[in-house]
Amino acid sequence: MASSLPQQRHVAGVEQIAHHVRALSRYREAMLIYSMSVSVDGFIADREGAFGWTAPDEELFRFHLAEVRKLGGFLIGRRLYETMLVWETDPSLRDNELGASFADVWCAIPKTVFSRTLDSVQGNARLAEASVAEEVAAALETTDKDVEIGGAGLAAAAIELGLVDELRMFRNPIVVGGGTPYLPPVTEDVRLDLIETRTFGSRVIYERYQRVRGVL
Repeated sequence: MASSLPQQRHVAGVEQIAHHVRALSRYREAMLIYSMSVSVDGFIADREGAFGWTAPDEELFRFHLAEVRKLGGFLIGRRLYETMLVWETDPSLRDNELGASFADVWCAIPKTVFSRTLDSVQGNARLAEASVAEEVAAALETTDKDVEIGGAGLAAAAIELGLVDELRMFRNPIVVGGGTPYLPPVTEDVRLDLIETRTFGSRVIYERYQRVRGVL
């Protein structure tokens, strides 16, 4: 029992930090956002891990570019970090104006990478050194812009701690029947307000939800 005491204290400390971040969300302008493309049945990748059906057309790509420009930071899981790394390493993605613009914006965003296997990261990124709650608090304190969190596992941890302020889904007209879910299972209802929707020419539907604070 004595050996579990440090772990209990750590968990209590993380919960205290998470509570502090949740309390401050009422007063700060910057929000923690979880934004991903999903299938109609709520998956961000299918059973084989494929997500080619999420590829945006020009209209949607321009929308993504505009949204990413607004970010002041990005907390990112290893797999998503490695997926997005091509925007920093592949010159061919800069062959057109849109690609070059996105690459410039993505490279400039400060990123905190959560990984148990990576020893180093590239560009304007660093490896996470603290808990999810602590890194969220640090990211929000260093900018007056919104911060995004990405990677299903990492976002799930933040959702379970009640740290995510907005959910943004780009719902693609496809049913994949299984795979990586956008949302984790929750033990309590999470009240949301639908504050924005938009249907793109590709028939992708943008859904923006804000968490209702103080009702749980």
